[in-house]
Amino acid sequence: MDLSGYSREEKERIVSLMAEKARRQNQRRFYRMFPDEDTIQPDGSIVHARHKYGKHLEFFRVGAEYRERCLMAANRVGKTYGGGGYETACHLTGLYPDWWEGRRFDGPVRWWAAGKTNETTRDIVQTTLLGDIAFAGPRKTVSGTGMVPGDLIGGITWKQGVADLVDTIKVKHVSGKWSVLGLKSYQQGRGSFEGTAQHGIWLDEEPPLDVYGECLIRTATTDGIIMLTFTPLEGLSDTVLQFQPHND
Repeated sequence: MDLSGYSREEKERIVSLMAEKARRQNQRRFYRMFPDEDTIQPDGSIVHARHKYGKHLEFFRVGAEYRERCLMAANRVGKTYGGGGYETACHLTGLYPDWWEGRRFDGPVRWWAAGKTNETTRDIVQTTLLGDIAFAGPRKTVSGTGMVPGDLIGGITWKQGVADLVDTIKVKHVSGKWSVLGLKSYQQGRGSFEGTAQHGIWLDEEPPLDVYGECLIRTATTDGIIMLTFTPLEGLSDTVLQFQPHND
């Protein structure tokens, strides 16, 4: 954009408006996922049409039938971002797309998302859902450039002893009420998964079987769901065998 004909003040205002427009676009990634047709984004990247993601759509769809699901696949095929991350955002916000055939919750939810260690939970799961760490003046927050739309992110509490790791965060639901997302890691042990009932739990990377069993208990009274997204790097482990046909 040629700004040579503008004053310095006008240039600064235009640049500021362009930056704000880009920020808002980056906070709306959720709405651009799984379009009807291939779509070119403002940065030149392509979001492919929904029908090209058959396995993802099947994973979403069977959530209406099964409490336990596993998206077990190779690295770099969209398990985290377009699988567990996208569905988690749907349930937290209640913004189910018109084509959605999977499980729906009628109101705000209590939800956990977990990774292997505190650091991978922060760097992968948290970034996927909430974006990078940001600052609003002196206050630490998140950029809102992840799968949860930035304008729907509410109050945050931070986990003690782990730099920049969210403990819990509120997400505005279409009902006007608030869903609550908690972040955990398998590193914290089975005991950290004890306690309150949850409507759903997303486990990114393969969990130990005792952690998985505790998650089943947490979702039992709510008729909640558990989603696993991982590459089976440890081979035919006890957790992997739970999702293999004829595992006997």
